Amino acid sequence: MSIPPPVSSVQAEALAAGVLPPVEEVRPGIWTVAVPFRSGVPDATLAYVVEGADGSLAVIDPGWSEDGALDVLSEGFRAIGRAVEDVTLIAVTHLHADHLGAAAHVRRVSGAPVAMHAAEVRALEHERDDAEQDERDVRTWGVPEHLLGGLLAAWGTGRRIGSGTTGAPVADLLLADGDVLPIPGRSIRTLWTPGHTGGHVCFVDEPDGLLFTGDHVLPRINSGIGLGGRTESNPLRDSLDSLAALAGFAAFEVCPGHEYRFRDVVSRSRELVRHRDERTRHVADALDRLDRPTLFEVASRVPFTGGIGALSGYLLGSALRQTAYHVDLLGRADEVRPV
Repeated sequence: MSIPPPVSSVQAEALAAGVLPPVEEVRPGIWTVAVPFRSGVPDATLAYVVEGADGSLAVIDPGWSEDGALDVLSEGFRAIGRAVEDVTLIAVTHLHADHLGAAAHVRRVSGAPVAMHAAEVRALEHERDDAEQDERDVRTWGVPEHLLGGLLAAWGTGRRIGSGTTGAPVADLLLADGDVLPIPGRSIRTLWTPGHTGGHVCFVDEPDGLLFTGDHVLPRINSGIGLGGRTESNPLRDSLDSLAALAGFAAFEVCPGHEYRFRDVVSRSRELVRHRDERTRHVADALDRLDRPTLFEVASRVPFTGGIGALSGYLLGSALRQTAYHVDLLGRADEVRPV
């Protein structure tokens, strides 16, 4: 799979060196600040600070906050001569703690409202019920006994999709497709891109030629799908449709949630579609060759990195759930044997 070259050599070099990149101005009045999560480097979220015409500040995806600490984010604001207390809007692409985790703390110190898609709020509010249903599903997948305990802990009721860092209320402003963020003098539009999570959004800044993609499209990582709570639709189908929705943004500079800025989101999206189509073919081949297999047996025929035997816990849960999405997309769920 081809990897798009970086627009920001500083970010790419920092990623290769395993260090945080410095604050960088993307456009006049728009900066990126790298925020580490779980004390890991280069596991960092790229937060974006946007200045309004009146001097107000919005932050897109403020990142992770461990025990309410905002030290790195605060240092980034100081580097541009401002403070977290100056924030008047917190816009979040999706519910994962490495994007949403600091939102409640930024709101506490600044008074700024948190804006997020309504589906993400629903997922967090129904997290416990969804986890109980997930646990019932896991027990039907035919997972070997020695893996089952860790899988239940990571993918059942032990799982926390928001990692308990969001606070209440989760959001003050519910975003829908097409909504323009209330940033004076800016025209940044919400683009609903479900798949990674049910309420994932990108933000489109047409005047500046920027596309903030969160985890929908990253330069090197193939983001997982269906990682934000249970949805009525198939997240794989949603993801493919959401990738197709980026067809008009080939000329935009991509500001992703991780790694580095790049261009040509259309070519990168096509690579992701090809990757997912290949997975679907492997699942179809497994169903053709096996007689009434369990979901685990189907997944065992799919070439996940290192093979299914190298996965456990959360990664195993994600692989199995994604296998189920491929089976469903093929219309062959009745061929899989629950146990």
